[in-house]
Amino acid sequence: MKKYEVDVAIIGGGSAGLAAAIVVKKAELNALILERDKELGGITLQCIHNGFGLHEFEEELTGPEYVQRFINQAKDLNIPYKLDTMVIEITSEKIIYAVNKKEGLIEIKAKAIILAMGCRERTRGAINIPGFRPAGIYTAGQAQRFVNIEGYLPGRTYVILGSGDIGMIMARRLTWEGCQVKAVVEIQPYVSGLIRNEVQCLEDYGIPLINSYTVTKIHGKERVQGVTISKVDRNFDRVIGSDKFIECDTLLLSVGLIPENELTREAGAEISHMGGPVVDNNLETTIEGIFACGNVLQVHDLVDLVTAEAKRAGLNAVEYVKERSGKKIKEKEQIICVPGENVNYIKPDLINRADTAKDIIFTFRVKRPDRRLLIQFKDENNKVIFKRKRRYVIPSEMIELKINLNENQIDPTCKNLEVEVIPRPEVLIEED
Repeated sequence: MKKYEVDVAIIGGGSAGLAAAIVVKKAELNALILERDKELGGITLQCIHNGFGLHEFEEELTGPEYVQRFINQAKDLNIPYKLDTMVIEITSEKIIYAVNKKEGLIEIKAKAIILAMGCRERTRGAINIPGFRPAGIYTAGQAQRFVNIEGYLPGRTYVILGSGDIGMIMARRLTWEGCQVKAVVEIQPYVSGLIRNEVQCLEDYGIPLINSYTVTKIHGKERVQGVTISKVDRNFDRVIGSDKFIECDTLLLSVGLIPENELTREAGAEISHMGGPVVDNNLETTIEGIFACGNVLQVHDLVDLVTAEAKRAGLNAVEYVKERSGKKIKEKEQIICVPGENVNYIKPDLINRADTAKDIIFTFRVKRPDRRLLIQFKDENNKVIFKRKRRYVIPSEMIELKINLNENQIDPTCKNLEVEVIPRPEVLIEED
């Protein structure tokens, strides 16, 4: 078995992994990227639409143009990487076992590890749609790869279940190719992707968005012949008598993304209820020296935000290797972050008490859309630490706030920090 030793090993060669590796290399540490695909770039390579780079490069780029800039930087810095390499195990001692067809089984001992494996799509099996198993059922990401990379059209007439960003972008892409998208069907009463994609991909092309409906049956044995959609109530139960049949030869699923955390879980890191690892304000998991960033931590709206988070993970990994690696660290005192009213989750999950004097970036999503709101951070004694007004919130748009807890006079003995999104007091008075 071939063995390697590196300062920082990065698992995943997409936008997050590349950005983190570049930061590590610029800090004059040894980095190694492990990528299971045949090329660097990750999922961004198949996203040929524009809209990337507005934050990172202050110009509009396509997905391949965006990620190629990081690939070029990585090559200019001579950062080593292994392609077609599948990581099969990570240990809590920061030893990685991986396989590829050139070297067989390899062992990598790292002083720090950055997890940047991305996420995967939910499939038909995850949402339990009745019917046979005919040809013509794909996830939106699979269809995107077929059309943009392989050069194949999966079908001619489509129904898309779920109004996630990839689903709406594919509705527009398939329309460009001369296909007919009969409808985008969304179980929620609101769109689950970005509003700009609803406007640019559906409204601009006259593609119907059917809210509060879902696919309840797939017709066809050899090939999809159509789907039955049904209205759902507030509890997402089917409304009897609301069935509608839509003829189509292909069904695309855009019903959510799941962080790729099987390796993280097997390593012994604690996993949050959203599927990503529990991390502190340094993006360090519950295993010392293992950091997480990008869609493996939380599903982001924009790749630019993935890149920014990955750079922070890289800097924190550098700091760990230079200052803490190999030293016995006493147990950290930490504050637990708790999602409150209308908050689905919050990152970081933990705050090191020693870091409350630093600016901490909080990211979270709401459970439901609302307007004229107040975002509040409060301790276990209901003392408000921080508050900010917001015009509106929607689940598809991640909220990011930079807060210095000491400047906001957090109690030194605080154990829990709750974030809530509530109607503004003046709104409640108006309603009364």
